Amino acid sequence: MIIKEAVLKSLEDIGGLTNYLAVHSNIVEKKYFDFGASKTPSSTISASLGDFIRNGDSRVKRIKQENGSYLYYLTKNEQNIGIDLLFSETQIDVKSSGKQKTYEERDLHKLLSSYLKNADTYSKTIFHEQSNGKDSNQIWSHPDMVGIKFLNLQTKASQNFLKSINRVDTFKLSSYELKREINNDSELKKAFFQAVSNSSWANFGYLVAFEFSDSLYEEIERLNQSFGIGVIKLDANPYQSKILFTAKYRDLDFKTIDKLCKINKEFEKFIEQTEKLMTAEERYYKSTEKELDEFCDLYFENDSEIEKYCKEKHIPIKQD
Repeated sequence: MIIKEAVLKSLEDIGGLTNYLAVHSNIVEKKYFDFGASKTPSSTISASLGDFIRNGDSRVKRIKQENGSYLYYLTKNEQNIGIDLLFSETQIDVKSSGKQKTYEERDLHKLLSSYLKNADTYSKTIFHEQSNGKDSNQIWSHPDMVGIKFLNLQTKASQNFLKSINRVDTFKLSSYELKREINNDSELKKAFFQAVSNSSWANFGYLVAFEFSDSLYEEIERLNQSFGIGVIKLDANPYQSKILFTAKYRDLDFKTIDKLCKINKEFEKFIEQTEKLMTAEERYYKSTEKELDEFCDLYFENDSEIEKYCKEKHIPIKQD
C-alpha cells in the first residue's frame, strides 16, 4: 500500500473530521504503511494530505481552523459531517468531534526553554499581544522567544577584565521563531522570513519547529546559507532536539533592541535583568543570577515531568 492509499484508508476508518496526527496514528496502529527511516513520519502524512488539496484530488477535502491548522475528511462523508460544522466561522476543536486532541504552538515553549537551559542559555517568551500599539503587523517585530548565553570564564578577574575591554563579548543574544510544523515550501518561506525579520537585532536568529517535512531539507539548507538563520528540530524530549543548521553571528542592532524595549515591557525587563547580572558585584552575583532564572521561562527538572507534560498537552512522543 502506497502512502496515498494509506491516508485514504485511514480517513475511511476515522469517518469524520480529523487532523494529520490522528491519520498518522491510525496508519501506524493498523500497519497500513511502513515509514522506514523517515525522520518525521507525521509530517509526511501532513504533506500527503496537503497534496490531495493542491493537486485538486476530489476524494479529500479540508476546513481551516482559527489557529491556522486544518481538519480533513473524505468527500463522500460530507453529508454525515454536517453543513454547520463545515461552514462554521468558529474554531472546530478536534476533541469535540471525538477525534485525537492536538497541541498548541505555545505548548512547545517549555520544551524549547528546557533545551536551551541545558545549553546554559536563559530564555524568555515574548508575548506580542502584550505590546503597546494596535498594529497587527507589529507581530513581525517580535521573536517568540529570546535567549542569552554568557561567556563561561572561570575566574572573576578574567570576567571583569573582559567586561572592561568590550562588554558585548561577555554574552550572546539569540532570537527564536517557533512553529508547530512546516510541511511545504510556502510555509517554510513564510516562517523563515518571519524569523529573519524578528531576529534582525540579535547575534543569532533561529527558526524552530517540532516537525519539518523531509522534502524541505535541501531548501532549508539553501535559505540558511543565504540568510544565516539557524534551524532547530525540536523534540518531545527536549534534550534530543537538534540544531540542523547553525546560525551565523551578527553584531547587535541596538536601535532595534531599543524599539522592542519601548513596545514590549517583558522584553525590556529581560534586557534589564541580563544587564543587572553582567554588572553585579561578586557578592550579589548568585542572588542576581537566581533572579534572572526565576524571571525566565519555566523548564523541566526531570524526564517524568516531560512525559507528563507531553501527555497533558497531547504532544506526540516518539516510541523507542
